[in-house]
Amino acid sequence: MTQIKKTRKTLLPHLPSLLTEEDSYLFNEGSHFNLYDKLGAHLARDKDGAEGVYFSVWAPNARKVSVIGDFNGWNRESHKLQPRGSTGIWEGFIQGVGQGTNYKYFIRSNHHGYTAEKSDPFAFHAEVPPKTASVVWDLGYEWGDKDWMAQRAERNGLHAPMSIYEMHLGSWMHKPEEGDRPLTYRELAETLVEYCKRLGFTHVEFLPVMEHPFGGSWGYQTTGYFAPTSRFGTPQDFMFLIDRLHQNGIGVFLDWVPSHFPADGHGLAYFDGTHLFEHQDRREGFHPDWNSYIFNYGRHEVRSFLISSAMFWLDKYHADGLRVDAVASMLYRDYSRKAGEWIPNQYGGRENIEAIDILRRMNEEAYKKHPGIQMTAEESTSWGGVSRPTYTGGLGFGYKWDMGWMHDTLVYMKKDPLFRKYHHNQLTFRMLYAWHENFVLPLSHDEVVHGKCSLITQMSGSDDWQKFANLRVLFLNQWTQPGKKLLFMGAEIAQRDEWYHERSLDWHLLQHEPHQGVQRLVADLNRLYREVPDLHELDCEQGGFEWVDCSDYEGSVLTFLRYGRDRSRPVLVAMNFTPVPRVGYRVGVPRGGYWREILNSDAREYWGGGVGNGGGLNADDWGCHGRSHSLHLTIPPLGGVLLRPD
Repeated sequence: MTQIKKTRKTLLPHLPSLLTEEDSYLFNEGSHFNLYDKLGAHLARDKDGAEGVYFSVWAPNARKVSVIGDFNGWNRESHKLQPRGSTGIWEGFIQGVGQGTNYKYFIRSNHHGYTAEKSDPFAFHAEVPPKTASVVWDLGYEWGDKDWMAQRAERNGLHAPMSIYEMHLGSWMHKPEEGDRPLTYRELAETLVEYCKRLGFTHVEFLPVMEHPFGGSWGYQTTGYFAPTSRFGTPQDFMFLIDRLHQNGIGVFLDWVPSHFPADGHGLAYFDGTHLFEHQDRREGFHPDWNSYIFNYGRHEVRSFLISSAMFWLDKYHADGLRVDAVASMLYRDYSRKAGEWIPNQYGGRENIEAIDILRRMNEEAYKKHPGIQMTAEESTSWGGVSRPTYTGGLGFGYKWDMGWMHDTLVYMKKDPLFRKYHHNQLTFRMLYAWHENFVLPLSHDEVVHGKCSLITQMSGSDDWQKFANLRVLFLNQWTQPGKKLLFMGAEIAQRDEWYHERSLDWHLLQHEPHQGVQRLVADLNRLYREVPDLHELDCEQGGFEWVDCSDYEGSVLTFLRYGRDRSRPVLVAMNFTPVPRVGYRVGVPRGGYWREILNSDAREYWGGGVGNGGGLNADDWGCHGRSHSLHLTIPPLGGVLLRPD
């Protein structure tokens, strides 16, 4: 009770606030994009130098707002905030409150006598779920990634190799000797860094780390848009993880969810007794697929909130970019809705003009303030210009996930090789649109959940030999196609069980040769992808790819060339999607001399059969496929080879 008495009368509402008149104006106008420095809970001093916390929260339809917490016994009457003019913001300074204090806002609404205890929308830290209080926290941290930050524009550029390891922090690796708990942020900073370096991934992408109440949502039901989940440590612990990755030359992308938010009572929903963050009309404000609320993108303050959240992770956590989830659901008002269940825009169309405006403004601000980053859209439709600049009419993203490639390729790989010749177009179709966007080729978490099974289980084949060979040639295809690469954790060890968020990956599988072989192949593909410019420099330009023969559907064979800026030493890719070796297979090439076999997915070290070209072969002088020379290749069964002229 001593602490309660000490702080009960220390609210000083008339102290100068962190907010200026310009801040208030920009916030209400929808163009304040660093609100995290202004709203929320901030350690401060009053005019006499006394320490405390400045609190501020947006609740324009509240009749009363007070701060409740550990410091006052959760008393709803003792520490009331004061309204700041007509801005809708309530603010105040409380002496004696400090780092680590648990708190919420008690809100009594002007509407229907509604009351609620709400977490702080701008909190930097939160209690470990299932507890829901916000925690006063300072974000001070001494970064050691100066070198990375200076060069990341080059490391994240369109011409750089980008091989992304997508992962869920809570289920990558557990400590069975300590109750089978997940690794903490600081433990990951050692183990994950070493693993990514050994396998050669250039970037990691974390499923949403933003605070969320339900672990089964994998973070996609976000409540804390400015707080990394406390399940694995403090904000500084998460900074340490990113810092260590950067110091070891590994970039960090964060999954971010502006498309919807959960209905949990402590969160954003019905925040001040009105539909403040969400639309009031369920045809606009409720998502039928996820039973969650949709942001009111047309509200100026919501735009300031969302773009500030995006900027926060780039600013305070040195993220190298955001992967924006479910962009398609933002772009279309009729997304996943039947006729009569949605409201057209002002012109009678299905496009969500307000959401489009937010996405464009967000990308413009992100690249302006942090020019070395990349913003990526998970967008599953044929919307044009997703990864094109806003001044050309695009959405302004740097990359877009190629969901079509993912879908078509996996459908093909599930087919019995006997019937693959009837589906050859599923391997070749993407070249009709491959240059319309800057693409990332994703084999993501979405493909190994909800009964889809793991990738190795999805592969065609009656035995392990065929399944593992199919998985290896799938990876060879992914790594040699134009576009950046993304692989969800577990696929690189041929995880057999479907991913489950509460269980560690099955690392014990690496005791067995087939799984070791897949992991070695992924490491070697990453090494070649980084070291050979022809495999990455022109990932997003048509000049980096050239078909040799895309028409051999009878043999289920694909051959193509990859070029870098220096076109003198291209890489020939030859893949065979049947279990019959193609011996003496003639392939045209643009130059003579010795072509070295730089990778064979059927090599014995990958648990293959060792069928190949003995390390390389000389090109013959007679032409084929419209080229001056040709190779008399052996293409392994359910496998592929990469060759490059010496």
